Amino acid sequence: MPIAHLPERAVLEVAGEDRVAFLQGLVSNDVAQAAPGRAVWAAFLTPQGKWLADFFIFAESERLLLDCERGHAAMLLQRLSRFRLRARVALREAPEGFAVHVGWGGAPLPEGIPAAPDPRLPEAGWRALAPAPLPEADAGAEAWDLHRLRLGLPDGSRDLEAEQTVLLEAGFDELQGISWTKGCYMGQELTARTRYRGLLKRRLVPVAVAGPLPARGTPVASEGAEVGQMRSGRDGRGLALLRLEALDGRPLRCGDAALTAEIPSWMVLPSRSAA
Repeated sequence: MPIAHLPERAVLEVAGEDRVAFLQGLVSNDVAQAAPGRAVWAAFLTPQGKWLADFFIFAESERLLLDCERGHAAMLLQRLSRFRLRARVALREAPEGFAVHVGWGGAPLPEGIPAAPDPRLPEAGWRALAPAPLPEADAGAEAWDLHRLRLGLPDGSRDLEAEQTVLLEAGFDELQGISWTKGCYMGQELTARTRYRGLLKRRLVPVAVAGPLPARGTPVASEGAEVGQMRSGRDGRGLALLRLEALDGRPLRCGDAALTAEIPSWMVLPSRSAA
């Protein structure tokens, strides 16, 4: 029953009576669904609908807590503050200095701290915000990284490109990262158009790697033509951004390695939708 502390995550606090309405108009998911024991995964986009950051939203007492990539914390505080205007909200790093934890494989959900099942997939387990690293967190961040790669879950800037990635490329629809009913938010127009007009051309998919693990950004080729790029990876597993036509079982090469795309059961591709 593994539990891991993720030191590369930080926690931001959004307080004030307008906190839900403030975030609601800025992120891809329904902030009002966040409640004690229930987290929401959402993305913050450019006005043109391209990914900038994503985070998990926890509701606690009179505030929202954003579990985000540590390298994005300062950027998020700065960019979100630009939209504050007359909203009665206050943004800062959570003063408790929370340590983000994940548990999976049957690990019991912690009590007495902000914690919730991972909203993306049941197999992903849970996430929790503790005031200090938990003594039972002995699995290591590397074990969690391998687990999420097997599930096909993206990990922020390791797998997505700021101002380039479209949410549907990275599985935000199937992984409960988008609300299609909550109303307008920044970047909504492109997200909706991509879905309803069937404009998607690439997907971020899990791959088995036979050979040396390629570096992030290494081109993926099929029959001599470039069809995508490698993203994050570890121990013979990885994620790659691939053109849809390359997901037909043909051999894939990336650097000195052979890749095999392994489409997870949760992922809906156009061919499967048509079927």
